[in-house]
Amino acid sequence: MSGASDGERAGPLAGVAGPHGGRRVVAAGAPRGAAEAAVVALHGRGATAQGIVNLLEPVHRHGVAFLAPDAERSRWLPHAADAPRERNEPHLSSALAVVDAVVADAVDRLGLDRERVVLLGFSQGAGIAAEYAARTPGPSPVVVLSGSLLGPEVDPGRYLDADGDGDAPMAGAPVLLTVGAEDPHVPVARVRATGDVFRALGADVTERVHDGVGHEVTDDAFAWVDALLARLVGE
Repeated sequence: MSGASDGERAGPLAGVAGPHGGRRVVAAGAPRGAAEAAVVALHGRGATAQGIVNLLEPVHRHGVAFLAPDAERSRWLPHAADAPRERNEPHLSSALAVVDAVVADAVDRLGLDRERVVLLGFSQGAGIAAEYAARTPGPSPVVVLSGSLLGPEVDPGRYLDADGDGDAPMAGAPVLLTVGAEDPHVPVARVRATGDVFRALGADVTERVHDGVGHEVTDDAFAWVDALLARLVGE
């Protein structure tokens, strides 16, 4: 791991309402004053903040901070990603507020511009990262590993400007969506529909469907993220 570790920090989530409020944030990598980029990392169901920090060790590098919040009972949502949104409340709203608070912490405490704050999630955490990015589109890069936008179907109308005025709020922000062709939890069609939403928002979308792969993170995904972080810190 590059840089010093800040350890566990609960402060950013102190004001978050709902089941995920007030929980810990594991901070690793570059500390305040040395961070040139940050990754807001969201773990999957049954996992932990420390677990996803460990998972991302292949992309740890000098100048990058990792901020990983812990979900209540190790799950962001009590029901599946394709369940009606109301069934996953209040957990969904609380999870989105967590992401907002951690992003604000990266901007305010670390002094980073939003385009240097990467939103990354795996599995259920990927769904939360995607949902946050599509609901509050901006310049942050987004990495959706084995996940998709939420709800019974991916409905572009929930995220796109109904007036069709041509705005592209993500304006070239890099987005990676990956899924295994044999993933038993995430249909490839949902990932492709998620990519279509981000393209309509103006993002520069990369989709990767890996043959013979299940619900996991591939070396190809790590390589893409590593290259992104290298660009953000000027290496």
